[in-house]
Amino acid sequence: MRETVSKAVRKAVDVVDVSVDAMIEDLRTLVEIESPSRDPDALTASAKAVAAFIEGRLAGRAVLVASEAGPHVHWSAGGDPKVLILGHHDTVFPLGTLGRRPFMVEGGHATGPGVFDMLGGLVQAVHGLATLDDRSGVEILVTADEEVGSRSSRALIEERALACGAVLVCEGAAEGGALKTGRKGCGTFQVSITGRASHAGLEPAAGVNALIEAAHQVLDIAALGRPEIGTTVTPTVASAGTLDNVVPAEATVVVDVRVESAGEKERIESAFAALAPHLDEARIAVQGAVSRPPMPESASAGLFAVAERLLPGLEGRAVGGGSDGNFTAALGVPTLDGLGAVGGGAHADHEYLVIEAMAERANLVAGLVNAIRKT
Repeated sequence: MRETVSKAVRKAVDVVDVSVDAMIEDLRTLVEIESPSRDPDALTASAKAVAAFIEGRLAGRAVLVASEAGPHVHWSAGGDPKVLILGHHDTVFPLGTLGRRPFMVEGGHATGPGVFDMLGGLVQAVHGLATLDDRSGVEILVTADEEVGSRSSRALIEERALACGAVLVCEGAAEGGALKTGRKGCGTFQVSITGRASHAGLEPAAGVNALIEAAHQVLDIAALGRPEIGTTVTPTVASAGTLDNVVPAEATVVVDVRVESAGEKERIESAFAALAPHLDEARIAVQGAVSRPPMPESASAGLFAVAERLLPGLEGRAVGGGSDGNFTAALGVPTLDGLGAVGGGAHADHEYLVIEAMAERANLVAGLVNAIRKT
């Protein structure tokens, strides 16, 4: 199998064909080394495979950067840093997923855990860079903890983004192949409630029911949302109680938050800090924050204009999900996201990648890199 890039790209940039067959085989190699977040052994094996793949296609040395989350992979072509290609090799799928959902190529799609989010984008980017005779000024950073908040990688991401001055994020494309020109800020809060246990039949009034307090808190928390301006506040997980005849002494509520502006980030964080109990003697403790700041569309405007010239008709779209591009955009570093696989089903069993789009996206990354280095 060998796909050709679109006529639009051929007219806009000096394109060297990439082998879709080779991309698929490299993708197969990476997918078949499972890499669930928070599994250091699996992530170490995955990082070594990613490093070997990068070195095999681009030469040079890919360095494993140790962290508590697992190894990150950093590669530099040398020279004055100009552009950072950003991705991650951890996935949301537990070990054993590959056994029931193996890598497959069928009907124009590649399927398997992580093909869309985001191993396909990484493969495309590296193959695109491989078409360039001169790769100076290019760096690649592939992190091990993006799916769980990037706590161990954030400082490194920000350091390399500031050093390079432009960031191309190879996360999967938005619906229909659109690039991601804006992202909401996102975070998770955990509200822990402490009451007092008592016998539910003999002395229910002697207890302080943490479950009832949690119900009050869920309603208060949900009311913080302002969907008309893009702020969603969604309680997602709750737990309480031990036995059916015991007034529950503890409860927890986990909440997903998405915001479009820094002002809303501050409002939401302040509101969670101010939560107060409804029941006498109940106590509340809150952990969490909007850990990924919003990525405004202004951060991507210049790079998206370049992408449109390279691929006329390309669309851009602001989306609700976050990525490591949120961090780089918040620093004021021009950032363009969604340059990875065209497909869908992120985090789901029907995850897929559109094979026909692989060569086009690889060459789009190469064209963007050349354009950035000329500015």
